[in-house]
Amino acid sequence: MLVSDFHFDLPDDLIAQQPPAVRGSSRMLQLDRATGAFTDRKFSDLPAILRPGDLLVLNDSRVLPARLFATRAGLTTQHNSPSPSGQVEVLLTQACVSHEGHNDWNALVRPAKKVQPSETLLFAAAETPGAAVLRATVLTAGEFGERTLRFEPVADFYAALERIGYLPLPPYIHRPKSEPNTPEDRERYQTVYSRQSGSAAAPTAGLHFTPEIFAALENRGVEIARITLHVGLGTFQPVRVNRTENIRLHAEPYTLSEAAASAINGAKQEGRRIVAVGTTTTRTLEHIARESDRTSEPIAAHSGSTSLFLSPGVEFKLVSGLLTNFHLPQSTLLMLVSAFAGREAVLRAYAHAVAERYRFFSYGDCMLIL
Repeated sequence: MLVSDFHFDLPDDLIAQQPPAVRGSSRMLQLDRATGAFTDRKFSDLPAILRPGDLLVLNDSRVLPARLFATRAGLTTQHNSPSPSGQVEVLLTQACVSHEGHNDWNALVRPAKKVQPSETLLFAAAETPGAAVLRATVLTAGEFGERTLRFEPVADFYAALERIGYLPLPPYIHRPKSEPNTPEDRERYQTVYSRQSGSAAAPTAGLHFTPEIFAALENRGVEIARITLHVGLGTFQPVRVNRTENIRLHAEPYTLSEAAASAINGAKQEGRRIVAVGTTTTRTLEHIARESDRTSEPIAAHSGSTSLFLSPGVEFKLVSGLLTNFHLPQSTLLMLVSAFAGREAVLRAYAHAVAERYRFFSYGDCMLIL
């Protein structure tokens, strides 16, 4: 299929720049997977829509403050304020295997041409721009600004990130260069159930959930399981090919716990619906299902990585329901949703969402497909 087959027109003013005033107050478009019919609802209707016994699977990955500002060693410009001349912007996308106490990371860097292998980058806190909190050497250079960085050992690398980093909001969410994050972003660009730090972007379908919604789901008899997939480079890279069969995704690490494996096996054996919260959860579950089919073994607790790309024509082996936000035109996420519910039905639902002025993308409204 052509990537352009997944285009739709979206007015800029429908791209949500802020989360809803109250978490959980979003609108929700319910799409019937069998008929293509859709209904306007509220996210707070979710517990009443799901059935007792449904298994709701969440991705509990937590977003790292992975957007950093650096100075190249030897330059005298002030660094780690948002936009000085000569500054280097670094987005950490995925941790690599560490060597002898070092922290190696894949990253996106700009301006990329100035940052080449053997270069040293200095990262400071905004309040103390002259003192480097972290130092990194560029190990390798790839395409489209991709770099591998090796950070020198520090007592607590993740504490240092919390001190100097910013949450990597998507580029369509506009913030002043002087304030890459607002205090609200620090809270609202994380799910309330996030636990495992490691993502370069939020699993945004989960941003709608609140403790009250979880209580209502429990009272309804909905079972909940948590898996972890750390969102990496692929979420930031645009599709650069013309045909979907030529798309290749970066691998992202995941962990499936014993509790989650048991819950998934139980739901599968008993014929209960498995409802994935978000495309990251969907990709992980479908990858796990394919590995289980390949080995002819029940799903078991393990860690691994997945680069699974789901597009129209694939068979879904585990997921029978999907809660997801509205995605960018011609994106791999829109292709996944179209694979699940049918391209024509999804694009009709998106056209309705545009006409009814739903809010789009990470801070926007959501869809429930059953």
